[in-house]
Amino acid sequence: MAGAGDAAKEYVAGSAAGVAQVVVGHPFDTVKVKLQAHNTTAHGKVYKNAFHCTSRILLDEGITGLYKGASSSFIGIAVESSLFFGTYSQAKQLLQGSYEVGRPHLQVIIPSAACSGALISCILTPTELTKCRMQVQGKDVIHGARYSSPLDCAVKTLESEGVSSTGLLLLFSSFTVTRPISCFALQVKGIFRGGLATLFREAIGNAVFFCTYEYSRYWMHNYLDSSRFSGSSHFVAAKDIGIGVVSGGVSGMAFWTATLPLDVAKTIIQTDPDPHVSRNPLQILSMVYKRAGLGGCYAGLGPTLARAFPANAAAIVAWEYSAKILGIKRG
Repeated sequence: MAGAGDAAKEYVAGSAAGVAQVVVGHPFDTVKVKLQAHNTTAHGKVYKNAFHCTSRILLDEGITGLYKGASSSFIGIAVESSLFFGTYSQAKQLLQGSYEVGRPHLQVIIPSAACSGALISCILTPTELTKCRMQVQGKDVIHGARYSSPLDCAVKTLESEGVSSTGLLLLFSSFTVTRPISCFALQVKGIFRGGLATLFREAIGNAVFFCTYEYSRYWMHNYLDSSRFSGSSHFVAAKDIGIGVVSGGVSGMAFWTATLPLDVAKTIIQTDPDPHVSRNPLQILSMVYKRAGLGGCYAGLGPTLARAFPANAAAIVAWEYSAKILGIKRG
């Protein structure tokens, strides 16, 4: 029972990390998404840079414009982070085997993180689709605002890019018992646009993230736990927070540096008004490279890295301290 209890606590701690990440990072993410969606088109750049984009959002929409789509992010990332951190911790324990406890091992970290990332991509795809479509709305968008809320966005996406409710009912009544499953798959296909790009981004990026986190945390603890530093309770608390901030922030920047081109492809696939646009992230990146060069493949890099450090630092500190409060023991 103790193992099951610790597993449940890991999921709770992961959820806390997700909430902290959204609070700190969502405004940066909104700017990133707008740059990716509007500065990679054949019509040329809509925004000069991240500062220009931010100022346009604040002038036209106020501070709430920076938090467009945040409600779906809170729900999605709270669940996603719960599964992400919880699954990673559980997979890591299963794969630890005879490896020395307390030291990071690539053979354990990479498969655990990649598996966890692949799993949460199933949740991230629909939540990020609604978030991105809400974020790209505004006065600078050619097509204008179309969605009043994330729920409205999800419903309209299902209606316009899937089979209509009437068609679904007709097919359900006329097909055999095994057919409704395929009908449902047709109904939800629109809400899962960008799924392949999200899968690649999360599997690769989270392997990079946790390798960076585990090794930086290990090295900093080895250095700061040496006899040259005081062992007072005040120092221990400051040390743990400092290590969490640095390791989380650097890991977040490593994640986005490695995967931003895949994220650009995902944003384009999810926000393009043409439902027949290619969903192959490599084809999309090839198209972006021809239009805007290497800079286009890294559109939104500035706000992404500016967001990555504080957002992931907050997530890691929240994760580690929630685990400590819940009594989870880690190496």
